[in-house]
Formats: sequence, structure tokens, C-alpha cells
Amino acid sequence: VQLQASGGGLVQAGDSLRLSCEASGRTLTNWNMGWFRQVPGKEREEVATITWNWGTTIYYGSAKGRFTISRDKAKNTVYLEMTSLKPEDTAVYYCGAQPGSARQYMYWGQGTQVTVSS
Repeated sequence: VQLQASGGGLVQAGDSLRLSCEASGRTLTNWNMGWFRQVPGKEREEVATITWNWGTTIYYGSAKGRFTISRDKAKNTVYLEMTSLKPEDTAVYYCGAQPGSARQYMYWGQGTQVTVSS
């Protein structure tokens, strides 16, 4: 499966931004999809995940209450709606795909930069 992430950019604190991740190459039935982020010198961290079949979501850390992950089955696309952005949200955001039988995320998009100015 190939993942194409887009939607990053430079915004001001308090703004909103929507990231998209389009998957191609196969259907995502029984897979999990997730958004992660990474800043230089730190490990990649989970932001939010969603099950493809049922749309069950999990949010991590500061994403709770501010970010919303969703998926459009018809478009094979996962979204991350980010609101009330803070400078500490600045990172490269990656989408990932986890096959249903796998214990970890195995496929990654190329990353999209989100920069939040104060």
C-alpha cells in the first residue's frame, strides 16, 4: 500500500488545519490507520488512530479534545482535523497503516510539515 500525505503548512497559534492521507494499492479492510508526528531529536509519537472497519478512534496526549481523525472509505483517505493549534504542535506529521494481522504499523507516508507560529 502507498500512502500520500498532504495538507501541512504554516499557520498561527489558534488556527485549524486538516491533513489528508490517501491510500492506494489495496483496500484497507481490517486495517488500522494512524497519524503520528516527529520533531527533530525526538522519537515519532502517536497522535490518533482509527480502525478502518468501524471507525473506532483513539487519541493520544495533547491531541485529545483538539484533533479529530476520520476516514472516508469511498476515497480511501484518512483525515486529521486539527484545531486550536499550538506552537508545540509543530512537527512533521506522518500517516501510517497497520495491517490487521500485524503488531505494528508497517507502511508510512512521506510526512507533511506543520508549523505553528506564536
